[in-house]
Amino acid sequence: MAKNPVNVLILAAGLGTRMKSDQAKVLHKLGSRPLIAHVLRTAARLDPDRILVVVGHQSEQVMAAARAALDEEMGSRLRFIHQAEQRGTGHAVKCAADELRATSGDLLVFYGDTPIVRSETLSRLVDQHSSSGNAATLITIRLDNPPAYGRIIRDQSGRFLKIVEQRDCTPEQAAITEINPGFYCFNIAALLPALDQLSPQNAQGEYYLTDVPEHMLTAGLPVGTLLHDDPHELEGINNRTELAAMWRRLRHETLQQLMLDGVTIIDPESTYIDDGVEIGRDTIIHPQVIIEGESRLGSHCEIHSWSHLINVEIGDHCHILNGSVITNSRLAGHNSVGPFAHLRMNAELMEEAIVGNFVEVKKSSIGRKTKAMHLSYLGDATVGERVNIGAATVTCNYDGKQKHPTIIEDDVKIGSDTMLVAPVRVGKGAMTGAGSVVIEDIPPDSLAVGVPAKVKKRTVG
Repeated sequence: MAKNPVNVLILAAGLGTRMKSDQAKVLHKLGSRPLIAHVLRTAARLDPDRILVVVGHQSEQVMAAARAALDEEMGSRLRFIHQAEQRGTGHAVKCAADELRATSGDLLVFYGDTPIVRSETLSRLVDQHSSSGNAATLITIRLDNPPAYGRIIRDQSGRFLKIVEQRDCTPEQAAITEINPGFYCFNIAALLPALDQLSPQNAQGEYYLTDVPEHMLTAGLPVGTLLHDDPHELEGINNRTELAAMWRRLRHETLQQLMLDGVTIIDPESTYIDDGVEIGRDTIIHPQVIIEGESRLGSHCEIHSWSHLINVEIGDHCHILNGSVITNSRLAGHNSVGPFAHLRMNAELMEEAIVGNFVEVKKSSIGRKTKAMHLSYLGDATVGERVNIGAATVTCNYDGKQKHPTIIEDDVKIGSDTMLVAPVRVGKGAMTGAGSVVIEDIPPDSLAVGVPAKVKKRTVG
């Protein structure tokens, strides 16, 4: 039997009052990404026809974060549903009714604050729902001391009857250990009329999505459950203590997997690596290193203590020395950076280029076997191969109104304390004397010295 098309609806409209924050709950970060980004990336792995996100508090910011989480192809399937007034989970799904009427197949519904649910778990739910022909299928879990979740009520034969929210439970119902963590798969055609039957006649005066399965059963439609054995995977975030605990869990799992894959992490307790980071085998991570975002590190690298890497691409056999910060930049391979270096804004080092202590490289390309060993700033620069940048060299790229480029061709030697006032070009094989201020282009194979620098002689011929 062919599977129905799968659609996803994520509930992300709430503020999250227990976070004690002016920021919507799903915008709080787990690692370097907001909660909504984790959830959306998991949903995208199911290859759904549509991803619907119900937004409310700080909707513009939530929508921006959602768009940023997905690639262009999956982003084209993203739709937003506005819930202006939060009147419960059932009301949130009712707000999507018009969109759902134009959609066929099944609908997977879960919360935007459940960032570590695995796509494999969601696939199991969808597969069981599809194979059983249910109108609704929901995940259940068992906990000895249940938190404030709805209880699963069954008849004497063990068949599902309904969900009762904790605030509406009798003492006997509150003692039930099987609970509803909030993951559902619905047949859309069966869901829509059940939504119309919801009413706010309950302790919270809200429209409960948890009432939908009971309405389906009353209409003679089949409802099933899937008991999941890892309740921690399905946990939502309610406060900052839970957020920190989940980050510890996710960090531990990430580090454990990296080590099993051949990465040496000397002190896992002090090392912070995002779950999306990729690291090649035989790379060594020293204590107190932070690696975030969409970072990719090659094999046989060594990252020393106190370094912070964000959205980097680092080739094989690279050494990042103590206290270096690299963001949104690329190292081709066999590079050395630091100690205490700063690469940012699409800085790029070609193979065997070296950036030493207290050197900053911003939005610049540094050529193969080029060296900038100490105390220099290279901004908006294109530096060729085999160039030597003397200590305290500065590309003066800003004139007070706009940035200008500096071009340094191959085999150039820049003397210590040279100021290169952009826009300026230093020709192949040229040299500058120490303390020079270069305000005009220097021809190839020439020596320029002075303030302002003047060409004194040819260095070839």
